[in-house]
Amino acid sequence: MIDIANDPHAIADLDALLALYGAVNPVSLAKETPGLTPAYRRWIEQAPFFALATIGPGGLDCSPRGDPAGAGLAILDDRTLAIPDRRGNNRLDSLRNIVADPRVATMFLIPGVPECLRINGRARLTTDPALMEHLAIGGKPPTTVIVLRTEAVYFQCARAILRARLWDGEQPSETVPSAGEMTRAALPNFDAEGYDIALRPRQANSLY
Repeated sequence: MIDIANDPHAIADLDALLALYGAVNPVSLAKETPGLTPAYRRWIEQAPFFALATIGPGGLDCSPRGDPAGAGLAILDDRTLAIPDRRGNNRLDSLRNIVADPRVATMFLIPGVPECLRINGRARLTTDPALMEHLAIGGKPPTTVIVLRTEAVYFQCARAILRARLWDGEQPSETVPSAGEMTRAALPNFDAEGYDIALRPRQANSLY
């Protein structure tokens, strides 16, 4: 067992960290912009999925967000995105955090593309009727809209996704626990089998 509290190899300061790595690639710094370039804009318009990271009094949160490409957000200008908050479980972890602390980070993915795009900035929530209508799908508007003001936009190189073989098309292993199994791990008397049987039809009928 590793004694984490007394690890003699722990990296405890910035100088020690920088000594382990070479100089930063200047291109990796130059590709960061405060807003969307035309290329970054085209990239975002084709991304159907992203993760949203937030911070607040209760701690950190990172949640998945997804819609058909082009419907998951509206680009209001090169520094402003409007993101719908769709139907969910009403935990509101991300939204609670945004109300308390506007700092957010996002990572956008396009299936089959090994690069990803990252946007950091500050967010606020709104129920602006025009935005709600614009972001509606099937006549169903989001409950709220997250308005994100960008501060840093840059793309991440392909190495992590290539190492993970994320888009190689491999089928999930049968050993991966189901949603019901994961719920029962926290609630021992939970009907995992019944939950899993009903899950897919329920999801299909409650996306929006």
